Amino acid sequence: MAAAAPQPARLAFIALRNGRKIGEQHMTFDRDDGLTVRTEVEFAVKLGPIQLYSYRHEATERWRDGRFQSLDTQTADNGKALRVSARREGDGVMISPAAGGALQAAKDALPFTHWNREIAKAPLFNPQDGKLLRETVASAAGASILLADGSSRRAHGVVFRGDASIEDWYDDDGAWTGLTGRLKDGSTLEYRRL
Repeated sequence: MAAAAPQPARLAFIALRNGRKIGEQHMTFDRDDGLTVRTEVEFAVKLGPIQLYSYRHEATERWRDGRFQSLDTQTADNGKALRVSARREGDGVMISPAAGGALQAAKDALPFTHWNREIAKAPLFNPQDGKLLRETVASAAGASILLADGSSRRAHGVVFRGDASIEDWYDDDGAWTGLTGRLKDGSTLEYRRL
């Protein structure tokens, strides 16, 4: 069963779409009672002064003894409100997706929240809408990943292909260091660690 990988107390990234900054993602890792990961993401795509797209996502993820316990998210995707919750229950993870109803995922299912390298070993679900994801996973050769300040860091990649098209990058300490991906509209998304 995949466990939570160690992380620094805080992680932050700038997000770029086709090379232009559209927002930031900030995460905190509270270890007082197990592990609580809080995430805030805010994006805005503009054409001059006109806002074409807005996105805000907040998530609280809880782990105990290295095992995923729960996730609660709320997302505003260009004005559309989405709420998802997931709880470990018995032999599975019960998900209340944004579309309503309930889904039971495998007992080792994890939210696709990127910070945890162990997602490469588990069945995944989307934290924004609660849908189960179909992904093939492969390792990528080590590479030099650009950070927000223009410096670079050596990192190792995990490639996800399927419902998502994303490469997550982790430094030698296992901390999430960057992301590259392709969005549904064909544009590129890149995260650079602050």
